[in-house]
Amino acid sequence: MQHPINILERYWNFTAFMPLQEGIINAVIEGEDTFALLPTGGGKSICFQIPALAKDGICIVISPLIALMKNQVQTLQDRGIKAMALTSGITFEQLDKLLDNCIYGNYKFLYLSPERLQQELVQERIKQMNVNLIAVDEAHCISQWGNDFRPAYKNISLLRQLHPSVNLVALTASATPEVVTDIVKELDFIKPKVFKQSFARPNLAYLVLHEDDKYYRIESILKKYKSSSIIYVRNRKLTFEISSFLESKGILSTYYHGGLSNSEKDTFMQQWLHNKKQVMVATNAFGMGIDKPDVKTIIHFNLPESLESYFQEAGRAGRNGEKAFAVILKNNSDELLVKNQFLSVLPTVDFIKQVYRKLCNYFQISYGEGENLTFDFDFNNFCKAYNFSSILCYNALNLLDRVSIICLSRQFHNQVSIQVIVSSAVVFHYLETHQDLEVIMKSFLRMYGGIFEHETKINTLSLSEKSSTSEPELISALKQLEKDGIISLHLAKTDAQVTFIEPREDDKTINRIASIIEQQNDLKQFQVKSVIDYVKNDDICKNIQLLSYFGEKNIEPCGICSVCTKSTKTGKPQDLKALKKRIVELLEHGNLSSRAMLTKLDCSEKDIKNVLQLMLEHNMISVTKTNTYKLFHK
Repeated sequence: MQHPINILERYWNFTAFMPLQEGIINAVIEGEDTFALLPTGGGKSICFQIPALAKDGICIVISPLIALMKNQVQTLQDRGIKAMALTSGITFEQLDKLLDNCIYGNYKFLYLSPERLQQELVQERIKQMNVNLIAVDEAHCISQWGNDFRPAYKNISLLRQLHPSVNLVALTASATPEVVTDIVKELDFIKPKVFKQSFARPNLAYLVLHEDDKYYRIESILKKYKSSSIIYVRNRKLTFEISSFLESKGILSTYYHGGLSNSEKDTFMQQWLHNKKQVMVATNAFGMGIDKPDVKTIIHFNLPESLESYFQEAGRAGRNGEKAFAVILKNNSDELLVKNQFLSVLPTVDFIKQVYRKLCNYFQISYGEGENLTFDFDFNNFCKAYNFSSILCYNALNLLDRVSIICLSRQFHNQVSIQVIVSSAVVFHYLETHQDLEVIMKSFLRMYGGIFEHETKINTLSLSEKSSTSEPELISALKQLEKDGIISLHLAKTDAQVTFIEPREDDKTINRIASIIEQQNDLKQFQVKSVIDYVKNDDICKNIQLLSYFGEKNIEPCGICSVCTKSTKTGKPQDLKALKKRIVELLEHGNLSSRAMLTKLDCSEKDIKNVLQLMLEHNMISVTKTNTYKLFHK
């Protein structure tokens, strides 16, 4: 058997392990059930990949995300290691062949989702494999109290039945003490070896900044720190809008979201990875498996949905050991927005029962039937037929998918894709002679940013409502625009597929998962409250708040977060008096905005605002129509 350090040098070109890696690897090689809790960037993958390479046989890796599986498989293949992933869209014949390759083709790694373990063919072939290790990545998914809980993860126990003598290693980057205990219990660990690395990142400054004008703030941050950065936003539209704004300010930027084509994702990703673009503006679809050491700044434009996801995303900064910044921008409306987005749209048990019954009726499935039947699914028409809120209905269907009642393809709103292929001047000239198309054309121009730059997937239901037309009329109009050379148009057959995994039993089906639904809703309530508490608490060090959430104790203040630095920036009375004098001197030469003053004065933004407010109250200055300040007597 090769020594772990030799494998590390051969395939990764490293000469030493990161903290805890060697201990975890040795425990796994010795056949111990092992739990590894390492922060983002802590080198989790190596902890199961090296033991698997050191032994004869194949390692079964359970992973929740297709993108993550593909990324790890590609990385292994690039290093000359035989690995494969069983992703969706594989035919029975292809699956049969791939599994045979795992048995006879000297493959070292087989990546698959927990849902794949339900297939009898997969179970039968795994039984025939020479399995040397079972690795569970993102293990928090197995816990009811973990972020992104997936009941299908409980299928992992099948692997232990198929290969009872094979040890198991579970890995995650975000888990509270309750989650760790739950994982060990659910995986039936025998005398587990538990390795926990402190989540502390001494080089990472956690900042929470109150800012009414978030666009100005991100511009000033990125011009001050001109290294690689990521801005996380809540929706796809914002990725393009903020990226365009930064480009207009001379900051090289690109964007990333789940609706882009694979070629667009790859192009934009490579631009950022190779520093051709300073900033990546992205939804949370971006970042999994990305290891870019020189990321200086992570900015959350909106409040994150949980501290678990925030910690993982923030942890992508400063992996080179240099000082880095994780910034949350907040304003007075953010608390309400995060509650509306994540709490007001939580489906109740009764609502899920209703959606499930209507879904069965929609496809005319009789009671006791439907198992393993697959249907093309028009999500928009389904919502319209039963007057369901699209967001609430999507969350209900998504939950039914996660608990394996149905299997739902993730292609909502992909039915129609368009791109304007002429200039805006040509568009408006065209509309002068085609006034019947004006409302529709202007509606999708307003709804979808970037439609001139790239192919954009549109929601025909929303667009038809916006333009006060029926969907057939809308499609007809789009076809006319394509014929006249104004747009390129792609019409797909459906926007989704749904497969019923269980036979129809109406309420009985949902009653079996009712406790899971209620528990998950409670967890989401707790997570959102924790985020709000975190951003509102300006008295306790941000680092202490985060590490305490993950169960660490006896933590010293970091000295570099927004709370710690606030105490060192408190101005003395004489400082403020001197600042007032300097402001008067500046305004003697002409009107200025507070931002313009900030660039000329060595002080905090808070102090400037306080002094300006006092000067306004004492009629020393006044505000002009252009939001600049002038001396009252001038």
